[in-house]
Amino acid sequence: MKIGILQTGHAPEVVLDELGDYDAMFRRLLDGQGYEFITYSVVDGQFPDGPEAADAWLITGSKHGAYEDHDWIPPLEELIRTIRDAGQPLIGVCFGHQVIAQALGGKVEKYQGGWSVGSQEYDIEGKPMRLNAWHQDQVVEPPPDAKVIGSSDFCANAAMMIGDNILTIQPHPEFSAAMIDALLRHRAPGVVPPELIDTAKATLDQPNDSATFAQMMVKHLNRKEK
Repeated sequence: MKIGILQTGHAPEVVLDELGDYDAMFRRLLDGQGYEFITYSVVDGQFPDGPEAADAWLITGSKHGAYEDHDWIPPLEELIRTIRDAGQPLIGVCFGHQVIAQALGGKVEKYQGGWSVGSQEYDIEGKPMRLNAWHQDQVVEPPPDAKVIGSSDFCANAAMMIGDNILTIQPHPEFSAAMIDALLRHRAPGVVPPELIDTAKATLDQPNDSATFAQMMVKHLNRKEK
């Protein structure tokens, strides 16, 4: 089964040797399932010919906002709609979660409540789940046909099912403690409030449920194979 990764941003250069880029993090998260992966760096203008280029799709996180004026965002939104119409499995994480919502009629904005960074607890399908977060933007209005399946006190629309072929999640199941630590050191200073940085640093070693959510992702990606 071929998974197309639509990469919408790049990891900080300081982590590339140790952790790889965003697509490598998802390859590790989904390792052992027999998947073949192909990456399209849409942030750099590299797009597949169409949804048939892979069996299922995954959209990564990004430092960019879904509402920003970048020439690669409109064609990405169009691709999202064609993947939806083709009935192929699609997963969006963080920016991916947001741009899918926007492409399908929802609304994304810079959240007035500020940042969420580091280990956070969510209710996903009625079960507590702890995942690493790194975002200020949020989906404030889900698409018309979306079902919210995950939330937290800070993020009301943290996970969604849209139809039966699209799964989206605001936090980052692919982010390890090492990745959060790198972001805290290299991207947070001067951007994220110091008290949030300190709290996130204090919870770096806290166990999380990335493996559990990865199994949800696998089940979703494999739905077309049944």
